[in-house]
Amino acid sequence: MAAAARGCGGVWCRVWQCGAGGSAPRGQCSVAGSARSAAVPAGKSGLAPWVPVVGLEIHAQISSNSKLFSGSQVQFAAPPNSVVSFFDASLPGTLPVINRRCVEAAVMTGLALNCSINKRSLFDRKHYFYADLPAGYQITQQRVPIAVNGTLSYSLCTDNKMSQMVTKTVRIKQIQLEQDSGKSLHDDTRSQTLVDLNRAGVGLMEVVMEPDMCCGEEAAAAVRELQLILQTLGSSHAVMAEGQLRVDANVSVHHPGEPYGVRTEVKNINSIRFLAKAVDHEIQRQIEELENGGTVLNETRAFDSKLGCTVPMRDKEGKQDYRFMPEPNLPPLILYDTKSLPANMNHQQVVNIDWIHERLPDLPSVKRAKLVEQYGILPEHSFTLLNEDGLTEFFENVVKHTQMKPKKVIGWILNDLLSYLNQHSLTVKESPVSSSILADLLNLLERKEISSTAAKQVLVELWKGEGKTPLEIVKEKKLELIQDQEALEQICQAVIDGQENEVMAIKAGNHKVLNKLIGLVQRRTQGRSNPVLVKQLLEKKLLE
Repeated sequence: MAAAARGCGGVWCRVWQCGAGGSAPRGQCSVAGSARSAAVPAGKSGLAPWVPVVGLEIHAQISSNSKLFSGSQVQFAAPPNSVVSFFDASLPGTLPVINRRCVEAAVMTGLALNCSINKRSLFDRKHYFYADLPAGYQITQQRVPIAVNGTLSYSLCTDNKMSQMVTKTVRIKQIQLEQDSGKSLHDDTRSQTLVDLNRAGVGLMEVVMEPDMCCGEEAAAAVRELQLILQTLGSSHAVMAEGQLRVDANVSVHHPGEPYGVRTEVKNINSIRFLAKAVDHEIQRQIEELENGGTVLNETRAFDSKLGCTVPMRDKEGKQDYRFMPEPNLPPLILYDTKSLPANMNHQQVVNIDWIHERLPDLPSVKRAKLVEQYGILPEHSFTLLNEDGLTEFFENVVKHTQMKPKKVIGWILNDLLSYLNQHSLTVKESPVSSSILADLLNLLERKEISSTAAKQVLVELWKGEGKTPLEIVKEKKLELIQDQEALEQICQAVIDGQENEVMAIKAGNHKVLNKLIGLVQRRTQGRSNPVLVKQLLEKKLLE
């Protein structure tokens, strides 16, 4: 996602009246904009508008060298069944041993999300029977999780230009530690299913969000902010393409003043863009189903990205289906803070909440505020810098090595660099133009050795990655600014002489026409003239 999500999407906005920005009651959208102000106030039934309700369950793979309850290595794309311990395969007699790193990552994440950390949490068995879950149950935290009652603030743009942002908050119900299942690979050609247990037992943090959102855009923005927080903390790499962050969306609709409707769960969404589409489609599907006299089933669905719709998977399991029970092989998980830590306790064998809290890094919201304050850039620009991995560092390196002001640098970063990278599906780290090379180019422009038009020509050459410096390209293409003012005056006079109508318009008071004359001079000089100097020369001659 190159920038913050843009617009709630016409899917739900035509059936729910959005507010005018700022805070809104839970379940109501506060995103404003001309495209969203013409919502249909009622459906086919003639009743009040529908209120969509969205809650999320997010599974984040913990960044750890080994699994949650075994010493097996965690390795993406390892050969099938090559990193599986006896415990992962559920051989009889094997016992779980909890991974301290996973506990610390969950505590760190809970603190970053303003949660209360439970000093005593419990593990439970959640029973369900799949081929890729050898034990027939998952060890999780259902009754007393490691963290509860937090909040996550996220921001949305109120128009397509991202010129205005609105901040919203979603409540975090809980964060629980649990083990991942393996992976089933279905071979339709041979009518068989293969099982890879490499992922079985990998540590997960399940972040359960309350149903405080009302559209795909809000869900996408919240998940993107959580992803940035996890990556900042280092508690999860949160790469969705590698299955390190998977989202289940719970969606329902109801009329204002009525109880929440029957919810459906859209399972295992692995893309922020697909999340927004899946939620918006499911809202629209439920509304159409209800308005056509049908009923919404409490079921689990999947999002088909090719068809752009959700499809049924199975009936939704309830607590009675999972048969939760206390995990008999794990004692309560005990955490400490500075006050409760016994004097004779070995610090290497406990998790100290205060110690972790003191070492929390700056979160994305703090980083954005610092970027705005330090460089004077717009708040929406700070969101784009943080949303693109490595872009903040690239920007700061350019600012460090150029005389150009940060406000001008950000324009080149976002309008030229980022546009090129997006167009060619490249990451910032894959850019053929390094931060030092871009700084050299901007220094030539700032010293008025080249024009902005010439600078863009040089940038086009730099994208080719031929190893030439900006100065070498300038000399090779003869793009230096014309320093001979007398020659420039002659060109200006020739342009004036050939544009009698424009000259008359300018003298009559229409000074906007002057820009056309400046453009003509620029064309004749092939972008090698200083527009400011050209303007001064033209104005001087027009007054003669």
